[in-house]
Amino acid sequence: MTSYDFLLASWGTLGNLSPLLTAGRRLRQRGHHVRVMADPTMRAEVEAADFEFVTWLRAPMGEAADPTDISDMRDRMRKVVFEPCSAYAADIRDEISRAPTDAVLGLDLLFGAALGARACGVPFAFLSPHVSIRVLPGVPPATSGLGRPKTQEDRTEVRAASAALTKAMNASLSILNRARVELGLHVLADAMDLFDEADRVLLAVSRAFDFEADFLPDNFRYVGPLLDMPNWSESWKSSWPARHDRPHALIACSTGAQGQRDVFQRVINAVGTIDMGAVFTTGPNLDVSELRAPKNVHLVRGASHDCIMRDVSLVVSQGGHGTVARSLINALPQLILPMGRDQAANAARVEAKGVGLRLPPTASEPEMAAAIKRLITEPEFKVAARRLGEAIRADIDRSRLVNEMEFLAAVGRRRRSCS
Repeated sequence: MTSYDFLLASWGTLGNLSPLLTAGRRLRQRGHHVRVMADPTMRAEVEAADFEFVTWLRAPMGEAADPTDISDMRDRMRKVVFEPCSAYAADIRDEISRAPTDAVLGLDLLFGAALGARACGVPFAFLSPHVSIRVLPGVPPATSGLGRPKTQEDRTEVRAASAALTKAMNASLSILNRARVELGLHVLADAMDLFDEADRVLLAVSRAFDFEADFLPDNFRYVGPLLDMPNWSESWKSSWPARHDRPHALIACSTGAQGQRDVFQRVINAVGTIDMGAVFTTGPNLDVSELRAPKNVHLVRGASHDCIMRDVSLVVSQGGHGTVARSLINALPQLILPMGRDQAANAARVEAKGVGLRLPPTASEPEMAAAIKRLITEPEFKVAARRLGEAIRADIDRSRLVNEMEFLAAVGRRRRSCS
């Protein structure tokens, strides 16, 4: 079997890095060489996974790469996606020149990585570890939080939201095109065209979980969730009795910093009013010492969600795709409190599929407590979660991520041999 050289490119939080490392492990299991380009703060996680680590040199790092303030989407997209394009592209080009590279797999907000690979003539695939950022016909855009359109009025609302996202992206199109011209690439008429230009867009979500598009671009592929647990996650041993009569919950905070302390303090307070137990994994961006917990809530920085989920009845989270998918695979209903990124889109799907409930992050403690009680006492949520979880597991089992990347790498190898 032919062995290929893959460059994987990440940015921002550990939550972004984890699915990329899962993809890398699958490629390595097939005998390929994988190196990972990421923020210097991710070195330990990458090397713990036994991959060669490469750091960004010109591109923004830390909070500059992934700002905490997510209130202005247009401003965030300009700062995170468009303005660093030239820097990301230059680093990718240097790395491709340094070591053999048959294909590049980059997270879907790394527009600069796509430009750098294309300028070098190396096949490139976007990895979307969440619902599609590219607007898809008939599907609410990832930033809208809208549900599946059922009426003509719904479809009109979806089209308006899609147009608004496209307009927000195109507000920075001139920055993208300036970077493209510097690299000798043609200008684009629409920022969304960058996704269509990629050799592949790999949606690391289950098709069973997603809303059905009117049609998909030819280069789009569903490859199922990528759910390996991060190495920083600690082991978990339940402090609950082996046989416990009352329900238990996992409260899972996002790995990204979104100013979520007050929201989760309200969640903790709400759980404190219910006859149940809970474990709260704060993640790397909340300090356990800053939270007040009643006796029925156990606070930990991090622990294996796979282990915890085998011992709980429901999950409360912001709705990051990894947590949502993992909960469904474990047949657990969910309460989602979306605060940004892809969370509202995931919450809309959780609600539409009947596997959980959604509340705004401004919800009161009584509202949170009422939603949690519904998820515990109404069995239809559990039944729907089990059914959808089985479909998601089947999508993971038949994933063609490695096959798609091997195909691109074969093309890349041929290009190198002819150059």
